[in-house]
Amino acid sequence: MAELSKERSLEETPTWAVAVVCFVLLAVSIFIEHIIHLIGKWLTSKHKRALVEALEKIKSELMLLGFISLLLTVLQDYISDICIPKSIGDSWLPCSKEAQLKSENKGRKLLYFSDPDFSYRRRLAVKGDDYCSKEGKVAFVSAYGIHQLHIFIFVLALFHVLYCILTLTLGRYKMRKWKVWEKETRSIEHQYYNDPERFRFARDTSFGQRHLKFRSPLTLWIVSFFRQLFQSVTRVDYLTLRHGFIMAHFAPDSETTFDFRKYISRSLEEDFKVVVEISPIIWFSAVLFLLSNTYGWYSYFWLPFIPLVIILLVGTKLQVIISMMGLRIQERGDVVKGAPLVQPGDHLFWFGSPRFMLFLIHFVLFQNAFQLAFFAWSTYAFGIKSCFHQRTEDIVIRISMG
Repeated sequence: MAELSKERSLEETPTWAVAVVCFVLLAVSIFIEHIIHLIGKWLTSKHKRALVEALEKIKSELMLLGFISLLLTVLQDYISDICIPKSIGDSWLPCSKEAQLKSENKGRKLLYFSDPDFSYRRRLAVKGDDYCSKEGKVAFVSAYGIHQLHIFIFVLALFHVLYCILTLTLGRYKMRKWKVWEKETRSIEHQYYNDPERFRFARDTSFGQRHLKFRSPLTLWIVSFFRQLFQSVTRVDYLTLRHGFIMAHFAPDSETTFDFRKYISRSLEEDFKVVVEISPIIWFSAVLFLLSNTYGWYSYFWLPFIPLVIILLVGTKLQVIISMMGLRIQERGDVVKGAPLVQPGDHLFWFGSPRFMLFLIHFVLFQNAFQLAFFAWSTYAFGIKSCFHQRTEDIVIRISMG
């Protein structure tokens, strides 16, 4: 086997090559910064204050990624020089030994060479020799492994931002039909049907017929579970919640002037500002997800289902809250005057905190982004037939659940 030479340092690299690389990096960075500035300027002209703040948080995330990249670059040699015994280095591996040998035989994007003991080792993309192998140990994390981790962190943050933007777009699309319901509140027919001087039995109203049939907690949760799978927000629920919100915060004559849909749209933007940020707790959960990717834990069988279970629970709980507000109408009396008046409150949520519900949605978005980012990164770095994707069901579960 031909002897492999060491990579050239900057002392042996033409100055024009260094200048070209620096120029390209600067040009791309300036272009991206200019695009972000134009987006911010456009959002400001549209008076999207919450989205402007969300854009600033995205810029902060990019700055954090740059700082992480800097730390990984500076500390790469020091981390790779930390040596641990082979017995510890061979524990909690993401792939089995057999799968690793198959992957090494393919030799995708990597160069290999043999040491005096005829064991194959990967040639790292750094200048110098394998320091730990001389002592009969292995590196805590190799320099090439740090480089791959660097790429994965960037892909993860990118997928998280794109996933949040996609969710916001789908949410806005779903809210388009609410515009018709909002216009309906200004019609003569709607005002006549919801005449404030008109008395009716609570159970005879459209809202009562939908939510007062089920009183048992178990039945209520079962019905709410299936309701979220079809039409999560119905016309009668929207109009009733709109009426309750206006009565709680505005004068009664605001019924025909207040645009509840625009208020919800602004609230959605405020929530987007929260979920697009990767908080320390979310970063810590990413570390736990990486830890769970150990061979023998079969994480692909249970990890992707965690966000599915959480989001179904959140959706069911929100449906239950609407029904509970309907039940409390009847607790105040069998007869209602005008439209049914619901009374929203934080006490209806888990732990009395709507922000906890938002955190769960945030966690689900990040977990989904993590699954898709891990699949994209591992496919790029190791190929679709790598040990990370030995089973077809692994690929199907990761993509479908995401």
